[in-house]
Amino acid sequence: MKALLKNRSYDYIIFIALFLLILPLGHLLGVISVNTISLWGRYFCFAIAAIGLDMLWGYTGILCMCQALFFCMGGYGIAMHMLLSASGEGTYGKAIPDFMVWNQVTELPFFWEPFHYFPLALICALIVPGLFAGVFGYFIFRSRLKGVYFAIITQALALAMWLIFLRNETMLGGTNGLTDFKQLAGLDLTAASTKLLLYITSCLVLIGVYIGSKKLVNSKFGKVLVAIRDSESRIRYTSYEIKNYQVTIFVIAAVIAAIGGILYVPQTGIITPGRMDVKASIEMIIWVALGGRGKLKGAVFGTLLVNFLYSIFTSTLPGSWLYVIGILFIVTVLYLDQGVIGLPQQIKTYFAKRKSAKL
Repeated sequence: MKALLKNRSYDYIIFIALFLLILPLGHLLGVISVNTISLWGRYFCFAIAAIGLDMLWGYTGILCMCQALFFCMGGYGIAMHMLLSASGEGTYGKAIPDFMVWNQVTELPFFWEPFHYFPLALICALIVPGLFAGVFGYFIFRSRLKGVYFAIITQALALAMWLIFLRNETMLGGTNGLTDFKQLAGLDLTAASTKLLLYITSCLVLIGVYIGSKKLVNSKFGKVLVAIRDSESRIRYTSYEIKNYQVTIFVIAAVIAAIGGILYVPQTGIITPGRMDVKASIEMIIWVALGGRGKLKGAVFGTLLVNFLYSIFTSTLPGSWLYVIGILFIVTVLYLDQGVIGLPQQIKTYFAKRKSAKL
């Protein structure tokens, strides 16, 4: 614990850990509502996905515009389980979701069957995005696509999957998505105690993902990722197989995003294709950019800050949010090359240069 406190790389964990005490304590005192606690729990889920994106973009130089897709894949996985557990004996004598009954579906699709069981559903919600990212990443990175070309391909992937999930033929709820969840692993999702438990779980998982990601980027594997970002052409002259590193980090980022999605859906009560479209992935990129890419705590801070401001402005000045986020992004790109998290160091450097100039 002492080593953790002395290491400035992990100082942001202390700030996040405080939420484990402050918000629940405020709820017990009647100052903070359980809905506010659940809202911050969803922010933590977004921050988990942002960490994966930062490892891709900030440390490897891969601008991925489909991170929200993997977030939704994890969310849909756990949503399918919750919907099946909430479905009683249907019209045709089988436990099938209501939207299938409305679409005159008489038999549960085969790919829904594993989601009857919570452990298996959890495994599928993690493995499916990982396998999808692995196959997609293998063919893309084997073709040596990078930069703006990779961004466009991933953007097209997000758009294509969004269009697929919108169709009723996919048996995933179509435009309306999946909702009307009652319980998760025997816990009543409407109970305040369950919401508090999900909030604490999200916070702890965020801390765990942050620590694990920090160890990964500080390892030899992480050093190679940074080298690929800084000079991919030079690394190709070494014995390192760049494609393998790129595919691996792409899969890791997808699984991390899926973890965020798994925790997000029980707290928000709905998952729709709108959460996986191109706009949603661009929002994640803005979170990382504003916080400071290449610094995992910057991704977390940027996510929490932007979503907190979003809640404030959409409730007080609903029509102003797009202008606010646009101005913040422009200021960050033009003047804050290290993001908001690097602003103190940037100010310190500025005054140090002025002081040395006077001397």
